[in-house]
Amino acid sequence: MPSANDIRKGQVIKFNGEPHLVMETMHRTPGNLRAFVQVKMRNLRYGKALDQRFASTDTIEVLPTEKKTLEFSYADRDSYAFMDPSTYETVELSTELIGDSKNYLTANGKVDVLFVDEKALTIELPSSVTLKITESPDGVKGDTASNVQKPATLETGLIVQVPLFIKVGELIKVSTNDGTYMGRA
Repeated sequence: MPSANDIRKGQVIKFNGEPHLVMETMHRTPGNLRAFVQVKMRNLRYGKALDQRFASTDTIEVLPTEKKTLEFSYADRDSYAFMDPSTYETVELSTELIGDSKNYLTANGKVDVLFVDEKALTIELPSSVTLKITESPDGVKGDTASNVQKPATLETGLIVQVPLFIKVGELIKVSTNDGTYMGRA
């Protein structure tokens, strides 16, 4: 097993029995104290971030990881099916793992999935997705004050605020970070 000095950003380590993604490492040697490694990491199961100090001689278990780009196929009651475009293998992910990402998944949409020990742990969406508007009220004539917006329901069920000139059937770009309208596609 590698020592704490060998931990690098981007690795997944096992800490307290849980997988943690290393976001930042800093080796410190304060004046008359022993050297230590300060690690900023995020729990991959719960999303909580924490800072942890390891003695430079501590051994750390580094977990083997693999990142795959998968295409969304379809949603079932309690799972979401994705296809690996290189092997045509189907991978099913639970609704708990998908979480709010379901609002941005469309047929053949690509996502990055992080696998640790061949088990999917996190899903990473692109920064923006293109979605079709399925329902939106018409803008009121004369209501053209600056930046007036109306709610629009997208094909995934997500509701976003869009400008008055956007109509049903149009494709728009939506930010996956905060679910806001970015423009026409």
